[in-house]
Amino acid sequence: MMNNQNQQTEIAVLGAGCFWCTEAVFQNLKGVSSVLPGYTGGSLENPSYEQVCGGNTGHVEVAKIEFDSSVISFKQLLEVFFAVHDPTTKDRQGNDVGAQYASAIFYSSPQQKQVAEEVIKEVEAEKIYSSPIVTEIRPLEKFYLAENYHQNYYLNNPGNPYCAVVISPKVKKFREKFSMLLKS
Repeated sequence: MMNNQNQQTEIAVLGAGCFWCTEAVFQNLKGVSSVLPGYTGGSLENPSYEQVCGGNTGHVEVAKIEFDSSVISFKQLLEVFFAVHDPTTKDRQGNDVGAQYASAIFYSSPQQKQVAEEVIKEVEAEKIYSSPIVTEIRPLEKFYLAENYHQNYYLNNPGNPYCAVVISPKVKKFREKFSMLLKS
């Protein structure tokens, strides 16, 4: 295996509603080496899915995206992020309701925070959405990996009704809009 000297590995942690949807989209992008569903932003150490879904831990369902910024930029990831979910609904994505479904960017550097703020201004200026963007920009503290059965959920459960009705149309729309960023 060849080691790429120019590779610049970074981490992005994004909350765009259900982490199954977020994982399914971002796994398709070139430059992305891994996408892990998990939880961040809450007060409980090592929360379970059931605890997070209870809505009292303060955690957000997120995807931790490891990417090569020499191939795809953090800004490009955020452009995809804002296109594949509704950043104007507080603690809600479609029928998924609760604080765990917040639209959130958890930055790991001052540069990521700055890029997130700039992209939000650009999206607002483009008037893509009729309502204001409510996406939170917060520092990344601790990331907790979701349980094993959440890993690659969409890929492992294509017959699941939620996957067929919610995730498949989202992935299809994403693939059409961002074809130039897809892995070959």
